[in-house]
This record gives sequence, structure tokens and C-alpha cells, in this order.
Amino acid sequence: MTTVVLNGKEQAYVRPVPPWVAPAKAAASADEAAIWQALEEVEDPEYPVSVVDMGLIYNVALEGTTAHLDLSFTSMGCPCMEYIIEDIRARLLQEPTVSEVDLQIVWDPPWTRQRLTEKGAEKLKQWGIKI
Repeated sequence: MTTVVLNGKEQAYVRPVPPWVAPAKAAASADEAAIWQALEEVEDPEYPVSVVDMGLIYNVALEGTTAHLDLSFTSMGCPCMEYIIEDIRARLLQEPTVSEVDLQIVWDPPWTRQRLTEKGAEKLKQWGIKI
């Protein structure tokens, strides 16, 4: 939990789950939910924060045995793009329901720090990154 100072008083602030993460996970089939769970294990190479908690995953869909993902990055110049893509692909191909991974990089809407989950924001703060 995060605290904020409002009108001179420290108050608890619970960062809401971003609206683009909660509905997608809630509407996911059991197999898609397993994909979301697997993506929780894929971390950004620079910081120990999952690609889900970083808010990089915009959409997950499973069509047959093909996992379709829309993902973004924190910037167009992100030096870790290829590493993240390969880590996602390698992890998802370990899932019994996935034989192919189709990754689409999207830039609209652009990534902002509001896409971070509370867990992601807390981990970045522990690394000294101001959110």
C-alpha cells in the first residue's frame, strides 16, 4: 500500500488495478488465464517486474493453439525489446495449450506509468525509481 500526503495529512492510497488489465483477465478463458499467469513470470530484464505488472501486455487471446498478444514497451527506443519478446515467446511455448505465439507490438495507446499495477509500482519504487 502506498501513502500520500493530502491537505497536510498522510493517507493510505491503494493504486487501482488498471482498467485494461482487470477486465481482460476477468474475461479470459481458463487457457487464456494460464497465459496471463505465465506472463507474470516474464520479467523486464532491467528490473525484476513482470511484463504484466509493467503494463506492457495490452491483450491476450488464444485461437486454437496460437497465443495472440498485443504488447507495448516503455519507449520506442527500449533497449530490451528483443529480450522481452524472446522471453515471452519462450515462456508461452512451455504452456501445453500453446504451440505458436503471435506478438503484435502496439504504440497506440502509448505506454504511461499509469499502466503499472500497484505491485509493479511498488517494485520500481524499491529500486529507487520515482513513480
